[in-house]
Amino acid sequence: MTMNGIAAEALQTSLWDSILEAVRGSHRDFTTGSLNRAILLLAIPMVLEMVLESLFAVVDVFWVGRVGANAVAAVGLTESMLLLVFAIAMGLSLSTTAMVARRTGEKDPADAAVAGMQAIFLGLAISVLVGVPCFFFAPDLLRLMGASPEIVSIGSGYARIALGGSGVVILLFLNNAIFRGVGDAAIAMRLLWVSNIINLILDPCLIFGWGPFPRLGVTGAALATFTGRGIGVLYQFYRLWRGTERIRILRSQIRLNWEVLVRLLRVSLTGMFQFAIAQTSWIGLVRIVSFFGASAVAGYTIAIRIVIFAILPSWGLSNAAATLVGQNLGANQPERAETSVWRTGFYNMLFLGGVGVVFVLFAEPIVRLFTHDPDVVPLAVSCLRIVSCGNIGYAYAMVMLQSFNGAGDTVTPTIVNFFGFWLFEIPLAYWLAIRESMHSNGVYWSIVIAEGAIAGASVLLFRRGRWKQRKI
Repeated sequence: MTMNGIAAEALQTSLWDSILEAVRGSHRDFTTGSLNRAILLLAIPMVLEMVLESLFAVVDVFWVGRVGANAVAAVGLTESMLLLVFAIAMGLSLSTTAMVARRTGEKDPADAAVAGMQAIFLGLAISVLVGVPCFFFAPDLLRLMGASPEIVSIGSGYARIALGGSGVVILLFLNNAIFRGVGDAAIAMRLLWVSNIINLILDPCLIFGWGPFPRLGVTGAALATFTGRGIGVLYQFYRLWRGTERIRILRSQIRLNWEVLVRLLRVSLTGMFQFAIAQTSWIGLVRIVSFFGASAVAGYTIAIRIVIFAILPSWGLSNAAATLVGQNLGANQPERAETSVWRTGFYNMLFLGGVGVVFVLFAEPIVRLFTHDPDVVPLAVSCLRIVSCGNIGYAYAMVMLQSFNGAGDTVTPTIVNFFGFWLFEIPLAYWLAIRESMHSNGVYWSIVIAEGAIAGASVLLFRRGRWKQRKI
């Protein structure tokens, strides 16, 4: 064998070993050694975690698509409102990851556990405050989103469970943020295996009444997802109390620490507002799309679910960058933190760019996996193709903005999101769709244009380097 062949075989073996180590759970210190290896070891389980999280949405819309366009529209309108819950969960999670990662980089696992416990207290309180009113007012919220009486009738049960039980979403994100912050990304990935297997089994059973299960229609999809996520949350708590190599919450730490809680809440509020701006922009977009009928909403829902399936793995890469930024700033290595962001952004661009090409070329057969409705298919195909044109810009934007968050600077991404989504994307969508008579296609092009502008602004602000001096 030639020297080149030996080197290639050694590289392949090393790559395979790294993949296995990432899936099993790495015990390495991510503030030292090869940066590419650190990115790989963190990114693989985080990407798989996000793939599994996206399966909840894809599996639901796969089965609900067989119920009818009104059922899909009900899911789409409910999910648009649920994005606000995701904004809360992600805002709290990013500050949790930043604080836990910083303490981990400082080699202080006890304070990392204290920060994680305060985040859990916040998550439990927010779950009650959000879930209870949403459960009682779910039908009214659907009407507010422009749902027809038929959609409200078929989708009220789904909305009650999905919105009323949104606490499981908050806690699922939050507990995984603790694991990601300390570098235990593989645990976050494995618990979602359990959740998704349960959801995969229960979805068709509860929707169509297979076997001993009742036929609940679209409501069954919400109940299946709630059950899968709920069991996942219980497993998370079990692992936190039992402990891992990197973190364990002791009985003595299960108490309020007001100093840490207030610091965490201060950063979290900005983070929640940051993601609320981004996520509520989707509510604004679906509200504009709803002007063009249930088929347009159903097509938008199916296409965006497919897009989310591709984008969530990219969030895994972005979360890896955030963890590396937090831990390396804690270890006083800001240049290593910056390098990790540029490399992760490049890898994310390659991934999402490739996905975008596939979606543009094969949009129709992909959409037909979810629906054969002749009124819905062309609208979903158009949405998928247009939105995919913005993948490269979105790839860089998500990594850059998450890196600010990993440093504890939640203000900069909030400002970028506010200008990019609310002062630019929403007015542009209305102008293109209504004023320029592009209908729903105008909404989709506004997404592409806005994401490109946000990416450019994020790169410029990141290069200024003020995030390196952020304390948390």
